[in-house]
Amino acid sequence: MSIIRYQSPSLASALSPLARLSAFQHEVDRFFDLPFFGRESNRTVGWTPALDLHQDKDNLFVHAELPGMKKEDVTLSLHDGILTLSGERRSMPAEGDKTTVRNERFFGRFERGITLPTPVDATRVSASYENGILTVTLPKAEAAKPRQIEINVK
Repeated sequence: MSIIRYQSPSLASALSPLARLSAFQHEVDRFFDLPFFGRESNRTVGWTPALDLHQDKDNLFVHAELPGMKKEDVTLSLHDGILTLSGERRSMPAEGDKTTVRNERFFGRFERGITLPTPVDATRVSASYENGILTVTLPKAEAAKPRQIEINVK
């Protein structure tokens, strides 16, 4: 894939630096939409659920939006400090003689890995799902929790 397409010189483009700059900007935008840059283009990637990561002194909390999904369609795993959320959102079956006029929702498989900022106790991780929001509670490992250090006076 080339970064800049060759265009034969024309009088109009030679006289219009703004047109050339606009074409160059378009090519740069296309280049950074490639998967190895981490930006996800709608042409190549379906969807990933939006999520928030919060913490207090004892836990990390992940809240992920999974509207219209069933609990059985979602999988969670924790390995080497990475929480992986994966699953599949299925499209709604066609009813009768209806035809789609507009389709803006994404369907299909997704997988999202979240690198956790602190070690967690994997044996105590819990998850709940309510009203399309998945909440994962990840208790911090004892070594990662802040602790009070007593000062001895001599």
